[in-house]
Amino acid sequence: MTKIRIAVDMDEVIADSIARFQKWYGLDFQSTITLEQLQGKNAHEVVAPEHQAALREYPNRPGFFKDLPIMADSQRVLGEMAQRYELFIATAAMEFPNSFLDKYNWLQQHFPFIPWRNYVFCGDKSILNADYLIDDNAFNFDNFRGEGILFNAPHNVHETRYRRVHSWLEIGEIFL
Repeated sequence: MTKIRIAVDMDEVIADSIARFQKWYGLDFQSTITLEQLQGKNAHEVVAPEHQAALREYPNRPGFFKDLPIMADSQRVLGEMAQRYELFIATAAMEFPNSFLDKYNWLQQHFPFIPWRNYVFCGDKSILNADYLIDDNAFNFDNFRGEGILFNAPHNVHETRYRRVHSWLEIGEIFL
């Protein structure tokens, strides 16, 4: 019997990259970016124009992805899901080439029950052969053959085309 395949994005799904943007922005500019400001926007859209280039550059800096906080309940729920489903981590790392080693090491440390063979570092997620894709960016569902499940994030609050989940507890309710 073939197991159902579930692909899971990293940033803003299991790894909190917004927290890194907030921290680095605070250190660099002694200012804050709040989740309320980010509703329906990307981080560079809510800062002063003279700060936008720096914010866009953060993910290209070595270490940006190194020790990101883990999204609440993701380890436990994915650990339980790994007993029933074939799990893949699918991250669009091609956009940020400096992220490869940091993301790989982060996954090894925090999600050791997902084998390295199930890490997919890609650009276009439509290449994935999975039944489900859990992602925070709806454009990744374009041409994806399975069902896209939108993980709630500030930037996607106005997206209405896909089933939305607000937490890993909700994902657990769907799949467990």
